[in-house]
Amino acid sequence: MAAKKQGEETISMIDTFREFKETKNIDRTTLVSVLEESFRNVLAKIFGSDENFDVIVNPDKGDFEIYRNRVVVADGEVEDENKEISLTEAQKIEPDYEVGEDVSEKVDFNKFGRRAILTLRQTLASKILELEHDSLYNKYKDRVGQVISGEVYQMWKREVLIVDDENNELILPKAEQIPADQYRKGETVRAVILRVDNENNNPKIILSRTSPMFLERLLEAEVPEISDGLIAIRKIARMPGDRAKVAVESFDERIDPVGACVGVKGSRVHGIVRELCNENIDVINYTSNVKLFIQRALSPAKVSSINIDEENHKAEVYLQPEEVSLAIGRGGMNIKLASMLTEYTIDVFREIDENAADEDIYLEEFSDEIDQWVIDAIKSIGLDTAKQVLNAPREMLIEKADLEEETVDNVLNVLRAEFEQ
Repeated sequence: MAAKKQGEETISMIDTFREFKETKNIDRTTLVSVLEESFRNVLAKIFGSDENFDVIVNPDKGDFEIYRNRVVVADGEVEDENKEISLTEAQKIEPDYEVGEDVSEKVDFNKFGRRAILTLRQTLASKILELEHDSLYNKYKDRVGQVISGEVYQMWKREVLIVDDENNELILPKAEQIPADQYRKGETVRAVILRVDNENNNPKIILSRTSPMFLERLLEAEVPEISDGLIAIRKIARMPGDRAKVAVESFDERIDPVGACVGVKGSRVHGIVRELCNENIDVINYTSNVKLFIQRALSPAKVSSINIDEENHKAEVYLQPEEVSLAIGRGGMNIKLASMLTEYTIDVFREIDENAADEDIYLEEFSDEIDQWVIDAIKSIGLDTAKQVLNAPREMLIEKADLEEETVDNVLNVLRAEFEQ
């Protein structure tokens, strides 16, 4: 009964790895090598050495054979039972064996006992898992930046598990998902391969739909001029799911890079916008002229003048009062994207009427109506006079001076009242 159970375990074990061969992308030569090495490890533990054993593995059929090779010695002269066999024992196998001849005897692995079989299965499982990890890592390590399609397998609060066409597991973390994304099990999802982690030989393929790389690859797929090298994508800034700005440059003066990327009536970006949950995509011409680049990045606002601090990567942008809200955008989105795209901190100001500049009033003159700590907070961001404050965007006063909206509105009301008198 015990022997039958051991035999069943061995058969089950081989079936397991035959099935593995069919489902995992591991070549036959590697699999045979791993199976043989695992058998030899167990034989070495049992007999002290595996040198005189022949292990023949056939994973396609799911079977194996083991032969032990020993030299025939005279009765009573056996010193190493693993490598030598007495004449009498040899002749029980074949009557015509003589001293000095080699005996090759088939070994029944089941006779080694349940512990040996379990050890073999554990060794095999460990090595196969290691092979699986190596195969996954090698498949993806050089594919960072490529777009991949996979099927949603499982959804959790912090991540979505996606499987590729070979059932390898890929991870799409919450932070790399577009806020409006919704997933259903079994549906196909596209994302860019962000990175491949391999801590403790346990590879994790991390995907992203929010990375600028994803938008870049989608544009490359939709705009032939980019994939042909006639147009280059210089910079991308994204607020995933809301808006993006893309700076492009043409290497052929006959090609309008913005028109080529957008397409007739937006035909080329339409599919990308839909893929990115209606993310609005602004395409602008790239230029190495910083002032002009910032001006284009703030589109659709029309800039009057710009002061550049190249050392600190800061820009002061002056606009007509009616252009300020366009430059800032809803929720400050336009100016944030422009800053990300140009890599400059951008402050916007309303243009001051120079003829009325001498009528300006220092903030200290309002200390009886405005608390001194509020005046100090406003002066700390470089605004010293009433008209400077009135010409600065309300959002800038709230964010940079770190003041409550109610406090800022009160300050603005006091200052406006002074000039309306």
